[in-house]
Amino acid sequence: MSTEARKPPLQIALKIRRILGGKAGWNGVAIQFAFAAVLGWIAYEIISNARTNLENQHIAAGFGFLRNNAGFDVNQTLISYTGSDTFLRVFVVGLLNTLVVSVVGIVFATLIGFIVALCRLSPNWLVSRVGEIYVEIIRNLPLLFQILFWYLAVLAALPNPRQSISLFGIAFISNRGLVIPQPIGQAGMAPFLAVLGFGIVAALALRIYARRALFQRGQMIRVWPWALGLLVGLPLATMLVLGLPFTVELPQLKGFNFAGGARIIPEFVALALALSTYTAAFIAEIVRAGILSVHAGQMEAGASLGLSRGATLRLIVVPQAMRVIVPPLTNQYLNLTKNSSLAVAIGYPDLVSVWAGTSLSQTGQAIEIITMTMGVYLLISLVTSGVMSIYGGRLNRSLGA
Repeated sequence: MSTEARKPPLQIALKIRRILGGKAGWNGVAIQFAFAAVLGWIAYEIISNARTNLENQHIAAGFGFLRNNAGFDVNQTLISYTGSDTFLRVFVVGLLNTLVVSVVGIVFATLIGFIVALCRLSPNWLVSRVGEIYVEIIRNLPLLFQILFWYLAVLAALPNPRQSISLFGIAFISNRGLVIPQPIGQAGMAPFLAVLGFGIVAALALRIYARRALFQRGQMIRVWPWALGLLVGLPLATMLVLGLPFTVELPQLKGFNFAGGARIIPEFVALALALSTYTAAFIAEIVRAGILSVHAGQMEAGASLGLSRGATLRLIVVPQAMRVIVPPLTNQYLNLTKNSSLAVAIGYPDLVSVWAGTSLSQTGQAIEIITMTMGVYLLISLVTSGVMSIYGGRLNRSLGA
């Protein structure tokens, strides 16, 4: 007979009451059921009211509008798109634009944040003060103000295309954005990309093996000659065998604008700069706090082994500090992704601008469009949190935590 079956019925009843009602007993259960009933009634009223309003405005509910033609253009697309494409393709265009500016912002914000944090911890008084001034100014100014500053005060003040700033004669900066050479794939492009991908994966695996050998056996393995061969030598050998995998189309000034090449619109540049520099100020403080959480004796131990300050930080201090850095760093990545929705202020065609803005105003499908937008941001946040959680777990296991 089980232990649960031997308990007196009164004890079992008391246990059920604690689970369902807590200290309030059956009164607590009644309150919870009443609260759930109120929530259900509110949800029913909201749905019923929305359905009535849609019927009065002769708007059909559902996602059938996704197959209709959008009828408007988008000034930056990572995939082919014309005004005759469907609203579903508009959704994909806006999503890709949001993802690309978020990824670019996260990469540069992380790099700038780590550099500023190391500057703040530098024994050099001037470098430390410069880092402190950057953090105090940037993080205390509203992000929207910084986006408008980069867009109106910096990029809009650049000369027109005919007087554009030339970068070595192959790239040009003007108030219409940055024009750069554009690679055009040839027959051998697919094998070249496959070999390049293999070289990157092999170089990363070799670096991981070298770090494990250093920490576990104290064996120093020189990685850079092998990595250079994998990343440079192997692709070059592929090009010699298969020929050039791509040609480069250079931009040329024709009339009042450039023809050819790839153009990065100023809205993207302004948004990426503002998101990167703003988030970097917060990341810098997170990294600084993480490094300071590591005992000062670790720096002294590294110095006693003959390591330089930079090598001690890179090999000893920062890996330990990452356990403290990762959780708040994840929050900053999420904030940057959500803050990208401020792109609507300068006309960058992100998900909020072209989907929850233009598409909503043309279709009137507010419930469906807002629901899809909310779902996308929720999914991006969950994926980002999951990836960072996996990284943090592996980091703790590698450090023996």
